[in-house]
Amino acid sequence: MSEEKILEQLNRIADSLERLAPPARSEPDIEAGDAFVWQAESNSLRLIPKVNHVGMSMLQGIDRVKDILLENTLRFAKGLPANNALLWGARGMGKSSLVKAAHALVNQQLDHSLVLVEIHREDIPSLPLLMQVLQKTERRCVLFCDDLSFDSDDSTYKSLKTVLDGGLEGRPSNVIFYATSNRRHMMRRDMIENERSTAIMPSEAIEEKVSLSDRFGLWLGFHSCSQDEYLDMIRGYLAHYNIPISEEEFTAEAIEWTRTRGSRSGRVAWQYIQDIAGRTGTIIE
Repeated sequence: MSEEKILEQLNRIADSLERLAPPARSEPDIEAGDAFVWQAESNSLRLIPKVNHVGMSMLQGIDRVKDILLENTLRFAKGLPANNALLWGARGMGKSSLVKAAHALVNQQLDHSLVLVEIHREDIPSLPLLMQVLQKTERRCVLFCDDLSFDSDDSTYKSLKTVLDGGLEGRPSNVIFYATSNRRHMMRRDMIENERSTAIMPSEAIEEKVSLSDRFGLWLGFHSCSQDEYLDMIRGYLAHYNIPISEEEFTAEAIEWTRTRGSRSGRVAWQYIQDIAGRTGTIIE
């Protein structure tokens, strides 16, 4: 076979291999926006063009924790020391909404200096790789995990402890970690009690389980709201969206709404607002 024929066949083989090979993954451009979701299956960041959030002023009944988290986030965005934060407590009281609202408000004040990166609970094992990606940028990044909790046979929390506060590298200086959970120690009480009753060294077993929460310098508790706080939340939404309904009418309806749900919370208040906005033809954006 002539040299020309051999070269032609080699070129065809090379072209075929190039078509079969997966495309090279480009590094995520963290300068492209202010919010991303980490996709562990492809080790990439997906840009969120518009974050679903409510304004800070709309969050009622959580004034103390609101001020603390906002101040912590502002300090971090300015390059000052700040703490990881665990927002724990009653469901539907605005834990994740507060994180997103703080991010939006800080970016308004500091000209989009802060990036919000959400990582899903099931993707925590890929956290070290995400940290490597984030430390390549000079931008300050809030790493956010919503509804973080662990089961009895889940050892993922050990790797999270190492990334947050331990290991040789530790947490990159431009990254802070915010998490929400319904439980202060992110583990069910019966799991902790089971460790106490069955472990050979109960105190050591308990320490191992609950020490993850020690990695968070801020513990911000959220508690069920009173009826007055619940109605104040609704008043704020009604005023903000200019929903036409009288005080007497919405009060009676809102109280009845909580009875059908069996609870009072910011989430329940928002669900009522969705209902009344639909009935009155009000557009909520």
